[in-house]
Amino acid sequence: MGLFDSLSSTKRPTAGTPALPRAEVAAELYALNRPTAPYRIVDGTNDKVDLIAEWKVVDAAWYEIFAKAGLAKVFRIYLKFDEAAHEVRAMDREYSLEWAAGVPKLTLAATAFKGQMQSVEFGKAYAFTEKLEPGQAYNYHFDTREIKKPIQEAVTRCGWTYKGVAFGKL
Repeated sequence: MGLFDSLSSTKRPTAGTPALPRAEVAAELYALNRPTAPYRIVDGTNDKVDLIAEWKVVDAAWYEIFAKAGLAKVFRIYLKFDEAAHEVRAMDREYSLEWAAGVPKLTLAATAFKGQMQSVEFGKAYAFTEKLEPGQAYNYHFDTREIKKPIQEAVTRCGWTYKGVAFGKL
């Protein structure tokens, strides 16, 4: 373990774990996608990275949940493969989110963040329900570890290092 690994979100594989080919690492990461997860792993070619992990704010099944929660920020992890070092280099980015008529619209925040971060957002609201009785309208908990931890575990299972990048080039 490196001196700054915990600060940079870097996770290393168990000693002796064989490094799988890049294609298998990518397949393991794409396999994290499932309908019940509040995040998704997508191709990052348009953003000049290999993959992007992000909250499903634009997914029809999820954006109502995010809108009700009043989520104002979107967390993304930009991932780039370094085959020579068997590393998946990762940089966290946060964007502001605007809601227009219940539909999310991503805009870059004036105080954008780039580097490594951990954040937790949660809340509850009570209102009158469809039965005209007081009740819980929503209850949410968004934790960046919900995205980051499964990715780190998949990468290290493949014998690669998840290298958090805070400064410099991804």
